[in-house]
Order: sequence, then structure tokens, then C-alpha cells
Amino acid sequence: MNLYEALPLGTGAGYWFCLIIIGVLLDWWLGDPQWLPHPIVLMGKTIGFLNKKLNRGKHKKAKGFVLLFLVLGLTSGILFFIQILLYQVHIALYLLFNLYLIMTSLAAKTLSVEVEKVKNGLMSGNLQEARTKVGYLVGRDTSGLSGKEIIRATVETTAENTIDGVLAPLFYLFLGLLFPVTWLNPGILVMLYKATNTMDSMVGYIQEPYKDFGFAAAKFDDLLNFIPARIGSRFMLLSGIVLGFNIKEGYRIYKRDRTRHKSPNSGHPESVVAGLLGIQLGGNNQYFGEVLEKPTIGDPTTEMVPFDIRETISIMYGSEILVVILSIIIAFIIFSL
Repeated sequence: MNLYEALPLGTGAGYWFCLIIIGVLLDWWLGDPQWLPHPIVLMGKTIGFLNKKLNRGKHKKAKGFVLLFLVLGLTSGILFFIQILLYQVHIALYLLFNLYLIMTSLAAKTLSVEVEKVKNGLMSGNLQEARTKVGYLVGRDTSGLSGKEIIRATVETTAENTIDGVLAPLFYLFLGLLFPVTWLNPGILVMLYKATNTMDSMVGYIQEPYKDFGFAAAKFDDLLNFIPARIGSRFMLLSGIVLGFNIKEGYRIYKRDRTRHKSPNSGHPESVVAGLLGIQLGGNNQYFGEVLEKPTIGDPTTEMVPFDIRETISIMYGSEILVVILSIIIAFIIFSL
């Protein structure tokens, strides 16, 4: 009996759904253990190698498309081969490997731990430590940031990564339930998303030497995040109700400012957080020695404080929990029928 006969659509989707829920719980508990090899690290090394080989000379935009197709092709091909191979050995290995893919695709625990380090540096008055820690999380130059600018940078990246690192991966995991035994199964689909996201974070800048070379990766990342950013932002708003934030203000700022960002997607989660917390995000940042002017998002109703970082993490977890609860309810209805 082959994989396709053993895991028909209904059964295969059921297996995957259970793996997704277990993966979420493991991410909350373990995060990304240092002893566990991470696929994103391998993706990053591959992208870095290809960047050195391709990002030079003429036709950089075309070479950027080559990078995109190579990385996505290698990711899907290698992972599907491993899945088939492990299934032939034992279905338990197949399930464990896919659980590993799911757990490593989610970043809630890791994100919360890393941004807490920034908050702790600010709370202890160690501005240099806070600059160093936030520098690991954002692409902008952090060497000269003030305390308020560090808070802003941390809240912004936490809001954006609520989509990129948590809700968008969940979206593609659940989308993959429609193709449980194909090369677009949840594990591969979410890894294709993570590969694109990693490419965007490494080469998707409008400054040189990435302006043309990173065009394909940046645009494809925008495309993949288009729906998750909009759906996810609504769940972030809903979590504001549960957490006791001013949901009316959150929605007002979201409706007004969600398009006030150079990215077509980042303004959605940032405007939600700005509205719920009553703070102002956005403004100018420095990348590779060049100042990038950005519009502001939200109103400075309250002064930004380090605790806003923890509040943003609460919004992240709240929205993820709501997504999981809704998915369990929908799955219960579907499988009961």
C-alpha cells in the first residue's frame, strides 16, 4: 500500500490537523531548542550562497527570479523526497518529520523570548544591550537608537512577526489540509512560505545592492502575505477585546492607517497594535546608511513605555489562540459530518 492509498483525503487531513495542533502546543512550550537543527538556518545559508553567486554583474532583476525559483524548487523537492522516503521506512518517522516542520515554522515562543530581552535591557537601563538585542530582530541600523526608538522598533517588528512568524504559517498549514498527500501538503506549503519570507528578510530591500536582485523575493513575499495580513489583523483586533484593550480605537486606527506603510501588508498589524495600545508607530529609519522616510501610524495618545512590548506579545498570543480555537471548532463540525 502506497502513501496515497494509506492516507486518503479525509484521513490524511485528519492526521495533519492533529499534527498542526500538537505543533502549536510544542512551539508554546519549547520554541526553537538550540539542540534541534532548524530548516530556516539551512535556507538562510543556501540563500546567502546564491546571493554571493548571483547578485553581481548585469541583469540582477532576472537573477533575482532565478534565486526565487531555485530556493522554492529545492525546498519543495528535497522535503517531498524526505517525506516519501521516511514514509517508506515507517509512518511514525513520516509523522515525526512533519511535526518537526510544523513546530519549526512557528515562532511565537522564540519571538516572545527575544523581545523580552529587549524589554529587560530597557527596564534595567542598559540602553546598549537593548540596542544590540533589537538589532537581532530588525533590519534597520540600531546603533544610535534612543529608548523610545528601541521600543518603537521592537513593537513594530513584533506586530509584523505576529503575521510572518505565527498567523501566516498557520494560514498555510491549514490551507495545506486541502492537499494532504501531494507536494503541496501542509509541511511543504508552510516551508515554501518560510523560504520566501527568509529570502525577503535577506535580500528584499530597496537599497543597493539588493534593489533589483531582491525584487522577485520581495514581491512574492508581499503576495503570500496579502491574505494572511488582512485576516490575521482581524484576529489581532478580536484578541484586543479579550485582553481588554480599546477595541473601538483599535479598529479606528486600523481602518485609517492600515495603508500608511511602504509595505502593502505591514501596515495592517502595525495599525492594529498602534490603535489598541494608543501609541504612534512608523517614522524614519536608517538602512545601510540611508534614511528611509516612512509615514506614521496611530496617534500618540499615550507615551511609549517598555511594557508596550509585552502588551504586543499578549496580542500575538491572543490572536493565535483565537485562530486555534476557531480551527478546532470548524474541524469538529467537518469531521463530525
